[in-house]
Amino acid sequence: MKVVIQVPCLNEEETLPAVLDSIPREIPGVDELEIVVIDDGSTDRTGEVALAHGAHHVLRHTTTMGLARSFRDGVEHALAHGADIVVNTDGDNQYPQERIPDLVAPILAGKAEIVIGDRQTRTIAHFSPFKKQMQRLGSWVVNRAARTELPDAASGFRAYSRYSLYRLNIVTRFSYTMETIIQAGNKRLAIDSVPIHTNPKTRESRLFSNMWVHMAQSAKAILRSYLMYRPWTVFALLAVVFGVVGLSPFVRYAILLLQGDQGNHFQSLILGTLLLVGSLLSLALGVLSDLQRTNRTLQEDLLERMKEQQFGPARPATGLGAGPQPSTEAP
Repeated sequence: MKVVIQVPCLNEEETLPAVLDSIPREIPGVDELEIVVIDDGSTDRTGEVALAHGAHHVLRHTTTMGLARSFRDGVEHALAHGADIVVNTDGDNQYPQERIPDLVAPILAGKAEIVIGDRQTRTIAHFSPFKKQMQRLGSWVVNRAARTELPDAASGFRAYSRYSLYRLNIVTRFSYTMETIIQAGNKRLAIDSVPIHTNPKTRESRLFSNMWVHMAQSAKAILRSYLMYRPWTVFALLAVVFGVVGLSPFVRYAILLLQGDQGNHFQSLILGTLLLVGSLLSLALGVLSDLQRTNRTLQEDLLERMKEQQFGPARPATGLGAGPQPSTEAP
């Protein structure tokens, strides 16, 4: 059993030593543990510091490519080097690395394919009341889209089984956290949550310039992921809304005619016609999106087979979702 702990970094030479020094070097049930630092175009000594403090590998981007790309590159490196479980943590020392065994344990026990560290955001002192409310709202929206019940959907302190990583595909360029939950939920991957505490704040986030940018980017990622897996829900709702509102002027016009009102109401009828056209277009988009969803499902199945050919059989630590194994007994 091999666990790879990956640490995406951008100019983290000051905080990275504390992160790497606090990572456990042994985990019960794990035979081999490897630490990989993804240096996302840092201009400081992040790579040198990583190697000096125990990192086995440093993957370096020549330019900053973003958190999602760093996560993807780290995962591909881990799978290529035989990882059975990949743990993701941050280079700003936000997360308690000593809890990594607790993240890995549900996967080793066969209870989950993905485990997320619940930061218990309501207890974080440096989070403003508004930010705490937005964190809860964001988690609620993601849970509705993924059909899950996770308390902290934005947490980046996670463990993934090899099997789950074969089935997940990162599309967004902003942050993978919301997208992977929605994908995992709709693909019926078992997800667990482990309560954790967070370390004192060391710096402002480099992922976004302010809370509003973060909310906008997160909303876009959630909507894209939701449309990928449940397009009919969105377009059917639009068709119903446009249809009901579009029929209203015609119903009103018919009632007025019955009452003897011969006034000029053609403007409202034109508006109603446009709305009904919008309703029909929504239905058409729903059909096309559903066909595209079916095609994407087939492509994802093909990608999963390609990953097995490239990195070897999934052999999930939990055995969840792997399907029946061939018998080794003689007939």
